[in-house]
Amino acid sequence: MTVSVVLFTSDLRLRDHPPLSAAVAAGDYVVPLFVRDAAIAASGFAAPNREAFLRDCLADLDAGLRERGGRLVVRSGDVVDVVRGIAARARAEEVHVAAGVSGYAQARERRLVRALEADGRRLRVHDAVITAVAPGAVTPSGGSDHFAVFTPYFTRWSAERPRRPLRAPRAVRVPEGVPSGRIPRREAVRGVAEGLAGGGEKAGRALLLSWRRSGLADYAAHHDDLPGDATSRLSPHLHFGTLSPAELVHLAREKYGPGSDAFVRQLCWRDFHHQVLAARPEASAADYRERHDHWREGTSAARDIQAWKEGRTGYPVVDAAMRQLLHEGWMHNRGRLLVASFLTKTLYVDWRVGAQHFLEHLVDGDIANNQLNWQWVAGTGTDTRPNRVLNPVLQGRRYDPDGVYVRRWLPELAGLAGRRVHEPWKLGAAERAGYDYPEPIVGLGEGLARFKGARERGRERGRD
Repeated sequence: MTVSVVLFTSDLRLRDHPPLSAAVAAGDYVVPLFVRDAAIAASGFAAPNREAFLRDCLADLDAGLRERGGRLVVRSGDVVDVVRGIAARARAEEVHVAAGVSGYAQARERRLVRALEADGRRLRVHDAVITAVAPGAVTPSGGSDHFAVFTPYFTRWSAERPRRPLRAPRAVRVPEGVPSGRIPRREAVRGVAEGLAGGGEKAGRALLLSWRRSGLADYAAHHDDLPGDATSRLSPHLHFGTLSPAELVHLAREKYGPGSDAFVRQLCWRDFHHQVLAARPEASAADYRERHDHWREGTSAARDIQAWKEGRTGYPVVDAAMRQLLHEGWMHNRGRLLVASFLTKTLYVDWRVGAQHFLEHLVDGDIANNQLNWQWVAGTGTDTRPNRVLNPVLQGRRYDPDGVYVRRWLPELAGLAGRRVHEPWKLGAAERAGYDYPEPIVGLGEGLARFKGARERGRERGRD
């Protein structure tokens, strides 16, 4: 009897799952295993919104396995100890896992290799499961281990052809005598955003197929449209791996046209950040490119940070996006750029403050994309224009021209018609008194001057 263990991590699906397909093809029995990792729980990364979505994913994965004659084995503890114990109990010869990119995932793989080899077992790590193209598959000429600029990466990445998607296995046979804990349920999680979407491969595929029919063709023209909400909303499913990025690339390219091209470009951005983090794991917490910033601290900064978190900055499009985050555990991509620019450049607050707040709320909070997108906006990352500043008024007028998005999330401004909603401080005193909305916490000119001065001083420090 040949047995393999499949360790699920950020790949909670049955369709297009190379580790599972390889394990099923290798022998008679498979142990599909998910470990509720004590280290991740202790780190605080399991925020309520992601925990609730994860529980949906685990329940759906278990249901899909049971339809195929199997079941999901869920255990808690140190991931290496649990895998080692399960493999020994099942007398498994191999353990299959998707390659990760974070410092933690890379360390986990090294620990698993050592532990399993000590027991005479083998760890098989599968690339291009969590990304469409493996991080190390595309590298620049000249010996560098990764691309530091997106455009040349996109050119090379586009020449690659992701592997053909795999079908879900028809049957999964799990050996007897492998115990499992109970599948945790979403309902027991406290502090979940009221509007949080449901998780799981079934929900993800339904969303994908619906959006591919009705949203993909117009994606290029409308994905920045705040009130239209024309983004795919697939990011939580990519984060938890209920959808395969390789399959999404194939499905998008089958449609052709500017919408498909724009969507594939966004999938490439995701792979780009993963290959940066795989090469520079320290970028999850340290500046990828040092700008010698002395970020604001103290009472004044703390007050501004709190106003930003609550959606009370006095800039409606910024506040609307922050309120969306609190209500849905998700935020429109254009909104993410706006609020990140406002925090790091208009308020001149450390990007790590914003990144941590996002990780506390975003259902798609992903170390590679969250941290490196924050760094991109802050100018400490891969952006080739590190000092660009997004003006929230101009951005609001451009991407929410009639104020529909603002009024959706700021009911206190619902009575303001049209573009006036983007600058409520320009109302007359009598009219302004009718709206319970704060004055701007900083003037845009003041914030811009402060940022430019700070960056200039940083350049001088860098030359010292």
